[in-house]
Amino acid sequence: MPNRPRTIAFTKMEAQGNDFIIIDGRNQPLPEFDSNTIRQWCDRRLGIGCDQLLLLLPHPEANAGMRIFNNDGSEAQHCGNGARCVGELLMRDQHHDKVTIALANRTIQALRHHDHIVVEMGSATIDACNTHHTDVNIGNPHRVYFDTCEQLDPTRNIEIITGQVDDHLWIDIIERGAGRTPACGSGACAVAAAWWQHHGEITPLTIVMPGGEVQVSGTPEAVRLSGTVRTVFQGKIAIPLYHGKVATA
Repeated sequence: MPNRPRTIAFTKMEAQGNDFIIIDGRNQPLPEFDSNTIRQWCDRRLGIGCDQLLLLLPHPEANAGMRIFNNDGSEAQHCGNGARCVGELLMRDQHHDKVTIALANRTIQALRHHDHIVVEMGSATIDACNTHHTDVNIGNPHRVYFDTCEQLDPTRNIEIITGQVDDHLWIDIIERGAGRTPACGSGACAVAAAWWQHHGEITPLTIVMPGGEVQVSGTPEAVRLSGTVRTVFQGKIAIPLYHGKVATA
């Protein structure tokens, strides 16, 4: 049996308080690990602590593939703020001004613009709408509430619009699989798409979340997300001795 690594290197990054453990599997051997390991590493007392764990893998048609795991161990399909953090990491390490990241159901592009990291998020599709909410799919499902007259849908990521002044929208966030978080990049994009559909006008918006603000522009067919990111620290963490069940490639 080949020797398994006993520790694994990681980078902790954040975007508007939305924080991530990033494990780069392109250049280091990876163990198989299960949802229990993911939950432990994401726990703020028992592990490193984060909203999502991002696993980078080699990809034949992109600078990296990215798998996304919520802090409850479930897997997600898209993460705008996580993609911006990974974009910064890849551009810094590879000395590129632009990189591509392959997700489960789309390939996206990240680039640097002054002190912001910008991600071309792809399309945002309106699934359904009524006077109280709009359902948006941007690679993962969101429900954007214009008011809270209805019971919240636990099967979707939730964004609640709490205020609006000119082109600024204030929102609260409950992420499926992660709970209440200070920010959500794909959620900010879903809010913009819902607002554009609801008001019949497509204009750039600033989405203000508990952890900070991002800018959303473009069109529903090509949504663009922009904001700052930050590296918090780097380190190594011990790998549990038991064999896990999450495939790493």
